[in-house]
Amino acid sequence: MAIREQRIEYREGSTVLEGFFCHDDERPGPRPAVLISHAWGGCDAFVEDKARKLAWQGYAAFALDMYGKGRRGETTEQCQTLMMPLVEDRKLLARRIGAGLEALRAQPQVDARRVAAMGFCFGGLCVLDLARSGADVRGVVSFHGLLKPSGLPASPVRAKVLILHGYDDPMAPPEDVLAVAREFTAAGADWQLHAYGNTLHAFTNPQANDRANGMAYDLTADRRSWGALRQFLEEVLS
Repeated sequence: MAIREQRIEYREGSTVLEGFFCHDDERPGPRPAVLISHAWGGCDAFVEDKARKLAWQGYAAFALDMYGKGRRGETTEQCQTLMMPLVEDRKLLARRIGAGLEALRAQPQVDARRVAAMGFCFGGLCVLDLARSGADVRGVVSFHGLLKPSGLPASPVRAKVLILHGYDDPMAPPEDVLAVAREFTAAGADWQLHAYGNTLHAFTNPQANDRANGMAYDLTADRRSWGALRQFLEEVLS
């Protein structure tokens, strides 16, 4: 096994973006692929590590960039400044994640017919919006994602949907969970939701340690959610 890593520059309109792509260079033929959407801080080491893990499991993986080449947030204020224009303009958000999807599909190592998407926190919102748009992807997975609807005209949902959620996440309270369940049911989607009890926001991130603001790493939920992801990808990308 030889994992090859590269940074790929692409565009959405006039905005230059840069994602992280990796795959096993020794596996023959185009591979099923996974698009990874980052949390509010930008395309960072966390999502790059997830891409590597997926490459080891045989997928081509691309950690996209929603903000622009080199744009990252360190403080809460910086992250909010980067994220909120996209949260408030869901058409722009759709164009950005669509550009990442097309950049992934353009890679010769990728089987463009077998693509799924996953995202963390803000990235969870992004991949749910990808499903809401009717995008031709096999499935989407949201890890502790924001669940607010896009407010855009509804499209038929073609992707299977998996939502992995901390039940005590203050950023997506139970009323949001009920609302997103009703939304995807009304859309006729094949959806499922795993809610982890006594679990807060950002449960997959070992650096999350702010219980006062509802964010904490949870080893058990992290392991369970990754296992659920692997099973889901085997189902939708086989």
